[in-house]
Amino acid sequence: MKKLVIAILFVAALLAGCGPAATPTAAPTAVPPTATAVPPTATPAPRTLTVFAAASLTGSFTEIGKAFEAANPGVTVTFNFAGSQALRTQIEQGAAADVFASASHKDMDTLVGENLAPSGYKDFANNQLVVILPPANPANVQSLADLAKPGLKLVLADKSVPAGAYSLQILTNMSNDPTYGADFSKNVLANVVSYETDVKQVVSKVDLGEGDAGIVYVTDAIAAPDLKTISIPSNYNVIAKYPITVLSKAPNADLAAAFVAYVQSADGQAIMKKWGFAPAQ
Repeated sequence: MKKLVIAILFVAALLAGCGPAATPTAAPTAVPPTATAVPPTATPAPRTLTVFAAASLTGSFTEIGKAFEAANPGVTVTFNFAGSQALRTQIEQGAAADVFASASHKDMDTLVGENLAPSGYKDFANNQLVVILPPANPANVQSLADLAKPGLKLVLADKSVPAGAYSLQILTNMSNDPTYGADFSKNVLANVVSYETDVKQVVSKVDLGEGDAGIVYVTDAIAAPDLKTISIPSNYNVIAKYPITVLSKAPNADLAAAFVAYVQSADGQAIMKKWGFAPAQ
């Protein structure tokens, strides 16, 4: 009996020394790395493109400007429309501009010679001229010959303006035709009551009845459909070529290049055609 008790105590001591049974440890659960948040698309910083353009481009370029803004979020196109000679003078005097679109090569070439515009400019449209009359036509002008009638009030763009220079060339061409006679140009110019600084002013004066007739671009007549017109045959008319360029000191040269490219693109040319311009040749 004594031996049995000793055996039991021995076994109990042995079990106590081994301690409680170990609990299996679960494998650690892998923690996925935190996902990197995708930043929202950055809003383009606002930018302003400044375009100096001949007054006869007012309608077409205003529409092109809106289309360009729609295709380039954050971009605002600001226009300065005036006679090409006035715009050229402003650029010479340091006005900040990105693009220059002229109604003649003369003013563009002047800027090229002054290193204010590159020599590699491109023509993007052609235009021609037409005679405009007030809606009521109080002077009863029926033909080009009537422009020489004494007492007629004629409004022209100044000779420093491309449209004015083209008008004088047309009158000279007509004077060289025996149909009109050598004095035709002199007699017509005797009827001029005002010379305007851009063609839009010519349109305005004729529309208000301050002139019985005027000579402007075909595109100006299209933009003022209430006016009557008399076409000028091609053998007397002048083809006005419109050049465009990124100016040498353009604050936004990359944006300016994109605008020039848009004007020359199929979409830009479709808008020019809508406003009566012909493709550059």
